[in-house]
Amino acid sequence: MKESVLAKPLWQSSDTSLDERIMQFLAGADATLDQQLFVFDVQATIAHVKGLGSIGVLNADECDTLCATLTAVGEEFVRGELDLSNEFEDGHSAIEYWVTERVGELGGKVHTGRSRNDQVLVATRLYMLDRMATLKSVCISIANACLTRAEETKSQPMPGYTHMQRAVVSSVGMWFAGFAEAFVDNAWLAQQTSEWVGSNPLGTAAGYGVNLPLDRELTTKELGFNRMQVNPIYAQNSRGKFELQVLGAMSQALLDVRRLAWDLSLFTTAEFNFVSLPGTYTTGSSIMPNKRNPDVVELLRAAYAVVQGAMTELTASLSLPSGYHRDLQNTKGPLLRATEHALEALRLIPALLEELVFDEQKLSRAFDPGMFATDMAVELAAKSIPFRQAYRLVKEGLDEIGEFSPKDSLDKRTSPGATADLRLDLIQARLTDISKYP
Repeated sequence: MKESVLAKPLWQSSDTSLDERIMQFLAGADATLDQQLFVFDVQATIAHVKGLGSIGVLNADECDTLCATLTAVGEEFVRGELDLSNEFEDGHSAIEYWVTERVGELGGKVHTGRSRNDQVLVATRLYMLDRMATLKSVCISIANACLTRAEETKSQPMPGYTHMQRAVVSSVGMWFAGFAEAFVDNAWLAQQTSEWVGSNPLGTAAGYGVNLPLDRELTTKELGFNRMQVNPIYAQNSRGKFELQVLGAMSQALLDVRRLAWDLSLFTTAEFNFVSLPGTYTTGSSIMPNKRNPDVVELLRAAYAVVQGAMTELTASLSLPSGYHRDLQNTKGPLLRATEHALEALRLIPALLEELVFDEQKLSRAFDPGMFATDMAVELAAKSIPFRQAYRLVKEGLDEIGEFSPKDSLDKRTSPGATADLRLDLIQARLTDISKYP
């Protein structure tokens, strides 16, 4: 039977005894969590090896051998041929073990000039950049779905609400356009967050640099970062800080998902009955044969709470002085769990929006004469009657308001962005512009 790798951590000396319970507590869920970081850790290690080759610490043959071996390890892991199980302390130790197993003592050179501190920093940073690209892509897809539906439904009247009370005439198209612009902004924020996060910590070691002229500019370019994180102490201090920003970008998108889900939760009730959800987004009741429940929408509404909880957990872990502290190990779990949950939720939105069915008859029956009062007051004001006087005149005659056409109200709402001038082309132009960024 193969001896447990966890029984011999990278840092163990011959005179150090190990307590299995303490080792398990120290490792925590790292081996499980590092499955999501493993390919990025391999990518960073290859860049580090190339950097060592560029300064002569490794010769060309050694560099080529290690890079080829690391590439093979990464590919085998993706195919499921290597198992990052709990016998390993973490993903870093697994990489070094598998490389050394294949190339012997040469494998021990991959850690030259490195610390697990900058190893986890750079792998996490690469992971965050990858997930920000995914967030941006999903937000673009959501915005596109909203714009398509907004164009289809721009002339479909829908009550507009304030304080949960019927207020003025609106349109289904305006509702969709509001979420389209929101997700354009969310895509933009994901792009900006990527630019801010794209700082290379590789080569800062344990937070104080090393006595080697590491080629940090090479690794910065090799890994696709936009700049080098210069100060090693700041590299350590930024752990958790950058993660909070990534979760902040996720939370902004999920805030809009929460509001969207709330609207749909209301609009699908028997009391509103404006909207029908796709059948795949509802479930049956375990006891009531008559029920179809909007469970997916309700869980989408709850997704924001997962990210907020993770941000709170992260913030609580960051009450630390400068330098590395083992507390920072606890920043990894909240980031990974919340990020994956957020993206899982967001990926469900485009198909949901595409398949929503609005009931025109139910929507039209929801209008009452009072919802045209604001239009009347504005029309009087446009005829040079002071608005406050026009407001009082209409208010005093509310009971006398007769029949009004919701469609006429939509057509008269000509202020930029309003129902007669949704400016979908402007929102589309902004979406096209953000889509051009890599």
